[in-house]
This record gives sequence, C-alpha cells and structure tokens, in this order.
Amino acid sequence: MGIVAGLDSSSEFTRVVVCDADTGAVLRQGYAPHPVEAKATDVDPQAWLLSLGEAATGGLLEGVQAIGVSAQQHGLVPLDTQGALVRPALVGNDKRAQVAAADLIEGFGGRQAWAEAVGSVPQASQAVAKLRWLARTEPEAAQRIALLMQPHDWLVWQLLGRPVRRTTDRGAASATGYWSAATGAYRPDLVELALGHQAILPEVLGPAEAAGTTPEGLLISAGTGETMAAAFGLGLGAGDAVVSLGASGSVMAVHHGALADPQGMITSFADATGMHLPVVHTSNAVRALRGTAEMLGTEDLAELSALALKSTPGASGLVLLPYLEGERTPQLPHTAGTLSGLRRESMKPEHLARAAFEGMLCSLADAMDVLRGRGVEVRRVFLLGAAAELPAVQALAPAVFAAQVVVPQPADYAALGAARQAAWALGVSQGKLSPQIPPAWQGAAAQIFEPGEELAVGQAVRQQYIATRDQLHPGAFGG
Repeated sequence: MGIVAGLDSSSEFTRVVVCDADTGAVLRQGYAPHPVEAKATDVDPQAWLLSLGEAATGGLLEGVQAIGVSAQQHGLVPLDTQGALVRPALVGNDKRAQVAAADLIEGFGGRQAWAEAVGSVPQASQAVAKLRWLARTEPEAAQRIALLMQPHDWLVWQLLGRPVRRTTDRGAASATGYWSAATGAYRPDLVELALGHQAILPEVLGPAEAAGTTPEGLLISAGTGETMAAAFGLGLGAGDAVVSLGASGSVMAVHHGALADPQGMITSFADATGMHLPVVHTSNAVRALRGTAEMLGTEDLAELSALALKSTPGASGLVLLPYLEGERTPQLPHTAGTLSGLRRESMKPEHLARAAFEGMLCSLADAMDVLRGRGVEVRRVFLLGAAAELPAVQALAPAVFAAQVVVPQPADYAALGAARQAAWALGVSQGKLSPQIPPAWQGAAAQIFEPGEELAVGQAVRQQYIATRDQLHPGAFGG
C-alpha cells in the first residue's frame, strides 16, 4: 500500500514512527520533548505543534502517504466561534475539577444515572468536569466557548489546515463524559448541564474513516486517544486484557459491547476498531511495592522481587490489602491498607515482600473480576509498566489472573497504533482493505508466561486474599 506514519503527542513528548503500511515494520522514528510550559495543567496547544515539527525534522515524513494521530486523553481545548483559543487547554492530569465532578454527579441524579447515560461517572480528569469547573471559576471565558475539542482532534484539525469540518473518533469521544459508547451519540444536555450552554462538538468518525486530506494529498486518519491507540498497536482482540502497573493500576479488556456499571467502577471506552474497552481502575499498584521496599530498606524493586521469591505462596499467611491511598475498586475512598495474618513465624522480610506482590496482583485480579462478572472474557493478559519486568510479578501473575500473561517488549505502541490506523484508512481509500477489517500487522514481540501447575496454588492465594478482604470490608463488592 505504501508508507504511513503514526504520531503520539503525549503529555510530555511527541513520538513519530514511520511504517510499511502492509507489514507494520518500522522504517524510521522521531522524538521531541514538549516545551517545559507544555507540561503544566494549562497549556498552549501550539506547543504540541512545535514538538511535532521538531520530532518530524530531517525528512522523516518523506514518502509518507497517510498519518494517524494519537494524543493524550481527557484534555480540553476550548475555542470560540472563530476557532480561536478561549483560554489555554486543560490537560488530563489537572485535578482542579474534583468538586465540579461531584457537583455533576449530584446534579444529574447520581452515579447510576451517569453510568447509564454515557458509560462512566464524572471524574476530575474528564472534559465534562472541566467544563463545569470553567463555568464556576472562569464564567466569562466559559461564556465565550463555542467549540469543544480534545488534543488529538485539535492536532488533526491543524494538520488539515483548520477546515470547516471538525472531527474526532469513538475512542476519544468516549472519554469526554458527554458521548455514549453504547448509543454512539453525544449527550448535548450534559454539555449544557456542565457549561451552562450548548457548544459545537466534533463529528465522530468510524475506525477506518479519514478525517481529510491535506492540500499536498496526505491522508489524515480519524486519530484517537493514547489508550485506544496503544491497544491497537499491541494488536489486542477479543479475549485480551491489559493490566497497567503504574503507581495506580488499571485493567482494560476488549469487549463486543459497551457496559453500563451502576456502581461506576467500570469506565466504558470505545476502542479504535469498532469494539469496546471497558476499564476498571485501582488507586494502588506499584506504590504498594515501593512502600514495602522503603519499609524493608531494600535498594529497589528488583531487590524486593528477589526477596519475595525466597518466600512461599501465601507469604506464610500474611495478607496485604494494598489500599494505601484509599481505593476505587472496591469503592473505599477513605480506607487504609491492612497487613493481616501476623504470627511469629510470618514476621520475616521475605514474607512481607511476597505479601506486597500478592496483594498488588490480587487487587488487580479483583478489578479483572469486575469485568469478568459482566461477561467480559479474559484469556490473555498483557502486562504493561516497568514492574512487569520484575521476576516476582512474572512468576505470580499467571496463576493469580488464571490466564496466559504476555509481557511485550517496550515500544511506542500508541504511535504504532496511530500508524496502523493510518494504514487502514489508506487501504480503504485505495480499495485494498475493508472498513471492517484492519491491516494484519505482526503483533508485539513479547515474553509469554503460562499458569501451568501453579494455577491451583495461585487461586489458593486469591482465596486467602478474598477471605481477608471480605472480613475487613464486608459488602465492598456488593456481596
């Protein structure tokens, strides 16, 4: 088909990959950090364009026929009737809208009403909460807002020369809090509830549609959010889940339908292929490992991992509920972590180290069970994050999750997903690909770990964890 490019404009940098459209083989790569001022909560979007220009220098895009754009999620670019910036863009890590999010939940009838309306309950990061915050704290600016965009929408619009047609995709739209993945439609009433008046919203494109073509003939695909692009770049399909191990954690799976969770534990995103990506978040993951490492005086997580593997499954009866910052799954925002099962023989560093790994993974298995309990099939789990490389995580995860575990080699998966989307749109425009079937690129290079003989042992560890959790927090999962 030709050559395509994928660019990922994250919160801190821009990465560009140039790929063969047929195979996905990476031909060239580019990188540029965002200016320091672009890493704040209020950002001039021009900084993203400057970073993109720097990342694509040196003829990087020579011969490219199509570009896909991935960008940071939950950003809000508020524009006036002329398409000019009303104020700097608000980005996803901005926590100022926490009270605004709570106001919206109460003002629309509670968590269940929101979950049924748009598949998620307002959070400070979402665009809908940012709109309420602007309406309350910057009313003059809020009144001038006529058009709403997210970072990837705005970048695509700029690349196309700011046409009259403004577009987005299902993935990015599903993260706003005012578009429903279940119905495929916006909820303008929720925009009005948050902002105080209506605003123009971008047209939502299908996965293989093009946003347009530049005057030079370069096709620009629909683009999407970073999470959706990374899932597409990894080659996820039905039966696959991703467990992200950051300070906090998340479990995301590919599913055929949108899920409305009355308790609000599931956020129902759309993906970049026409499927859905229900996500369950935990407040605590690697932070529990780091806290344990500090308590034990180990140098780093690698040493903690080695120490944990000196213990035995079940950590001699120790159970760590890793709710150090409260918890979102289950919804225990004001609780604390608990170390249970202390006996004289269990009070050894290796047992505490193992309890930390088992507690973190069992907590994430709880999140996975929320999805499985709603009919989401999980046969294969992709582990992402630096902690996925730790031997203790790789040894314990398959049995705890009761699934094959895949640890992909580090790569720019969001940029690769954007490039794959560009290849899809290009192939459809050339009549070589179906709008229903994306290009069959080779999957991520990875290590694979099977549950094997340890499955029964891992499930016994889970039962020990669940018994402790239910004793200390009865009814946390509605049981």
